[in-house]
Amino acid sequence: MGLKYQGKLHCKIDIRDDEDDCVRIIGICGLCGIGKTTLARFVYTPISSHFEGKCIFADVREVAEKDGLFCLQKQLLCQILLEEGFNFFDVNEGNDIISCRLSHNKVLIVLDDVDNFQHLKCLVGKRASFGLGSRIIITTRYEHLLQAYGVDDVYKPTTLNANEALHLFSLKALESDTPENDLLELSKRVVEYADGLPLALEVFGSFLAGRDVSQWTSGIERLENDSKKEILDRLRISFDGLEEMEMNIFLNTACPSKGEDKDLVTKILVSCDHFQNVGDKLSIHELLKEIGTKIVHKKSPVGPGKHHRLRANTEVTV
Repeated sequence: MGLKYQGKLHCKIDIRDDEDDCVRIIGICGLCGIGKTTLARFVYTPISSHFEGKCIFADVREVAEKDGLFCLQKQLLCQILLEEGFNFFDVNEGNDIISCRLSHNKVLIVLDDVDNFQHLKCLVGKRASFGLGSRIIITTRYEHLLQAYGVDDVYKPTTLNANEALHLFSLKALESDTPENDLLELSKRVVEYADGLPLALEVFGSFLAGRDVSQWTSGIERLENDSKKEILDRLRISFDGLEEMEMNIFLNTACPSKGEDKDLVTKILVSCDHFQNVGDKLSIHELLKEIGTKIVHKKSPVGPGKHHRLRANTEVTV
């Protein structure tokens, strides 16, 4: 697989050949950009041959809002059974059909970007809806959904180290494990800038794919103005989905007021009942700092320093 954290997730998925293995449901949880979708897809591809049926749903949240959950239920049945003609328009009927038709099938399903418990209820339902040995992988920003559903395990991706980042970038930009000599140093420049954030590596890799060395050289200089906008827009989606308390905590962390150091911000977060294990040191990715700064400037374009802060569990304005 190449990436260390993929191997860790494989242990949680625990692929076996025996038919007596149970149905396992694994959650991948974290903010937008941390690599949930990338990880799910990378795990899905090499293990899919172990299953009788398989499907991967991108953007469950967006498709459900646009077309309805029963359309996703039909898609699930069509992809796994390789059949057409599922004519129902009610999610409860869809649940019954899924349970009836798939209860003896060993399946692999990836549900990407779940943000509502109803998504899990209608697309996964009960474990008995799928045959023994089935694996369901769910990506979401909301750990409480996974806990409420009762998944077997939750995996939280972290930023990649330099070697993992170079490998991921190479796969996206060059469709190879490592860059060729003439692109190695340029690739390292991109990896250093992305600072281990999988979303940035994917966007930059797509931006440079199919270009020659001279185009890479000029293209890298344009990344900040062109490709980074896509990253920041997608990170903003995660921020907009936070609760108000979480928004304020993020802004305190991402853009402390002038003169504040990391130790002070850490103490502020520790003072909150929900953050008792923050630790002694605080760090945040540069792209997250940038999105935080843009949000603050948008909220207070004249005086960016005047935004809501947390002080000993009480919101005040400074």
